[in-house]
Amino acid sequence: MIQIKDLHFAYPRQQALFNSLTADLGTGSITGLLGKNGAGKTSLLKLLTGLLHPVSGELSVMNHAPRKREVSFLNDVFMVPEEFYFPAISILDYLNAFAPFYPRFDIELLDRILVEFELGKARNLQRLSHGQKKKFLIAFALATRCRFLVLDEPTNGLDIPSKALFRKILAGSLDEDQLVIISTHQVKDVENLIDKIIILDNGEIIFQHTIAEISQKVCFVSETSRDAEGVIYSEAIPGGFRLMMPNGHAETEVDIELLFNAITNGHKIG
Repeated sequence: MIQIKDLHFAYPRQQALFNSLTADLGTGSITGLLGKNGAGKTSLLKLLTGLLHPVSGELSVMNHAPRKREVSFLNDVFMVPEEFYFPAISILDYLNAFAPFYPRFDIELLDRILVEFELGKARNLQRLSHGQKKKFLIAFALATRCRFLVLDEPTNGLDIPSKALFRKILAGSLDEDQLVIISTHQVKDVENLIDKIIILDNGEIIFQHTIAEISQKVCFVSETSRDAEGVIYSEAIPGGFRLMMPNGHAETEVDIELLFNAITNGHKIG
């Protein structure tokens, strides 16, 4: 699906953001793209969707060079940006104008999601709250059935019930030939969805593993002391400590936030 080899990118008159970036991503996964502010997450997403162009190196998405912005590429990729704008038209008018650009658009799926999100097609997009606009954009993105979906901070602006609904809808709306990349700081909102993690730091991919691989190597436990044997990384929590330790053959749920802090502080999982 995505092949990146020795990719170099820099904004004009700035230090290079990516130098020799290399990665390989296949279909059928929801990948979490994590990193500190300024790590290059949004820039990478824009490179993958053709909104930015690499200086050099190889970048292929679905056997296309995104920078060429070919129709056969654009009608199979959709990005939900963190910031967006809608014209002062109804949801129905928006659908009539933009759905035809996506050959696999699933109007029945869209209708189901709109019902779940309590959004009627007669609603004027500019009169919706920010959270309602975000819900419509997510609904539209999923209904395109694009093989490559990019969600940049998808839960920003959603209330707690809507975040739970987002997780349920996303998990139930994907096909095996799709790849979803979620870039977020709100890892608790999506940690039950993600099956692969990529961590960017200072323009480099410093970590790239599936959840299954992580679970085989480390476990995550809460203890009253951080003095347990073999602790890789620990953080204080109310009443004790959260520990990342070598897996003693008792798999636990992956604590993505603790893992991220451990990796970006130089710790390894073996």
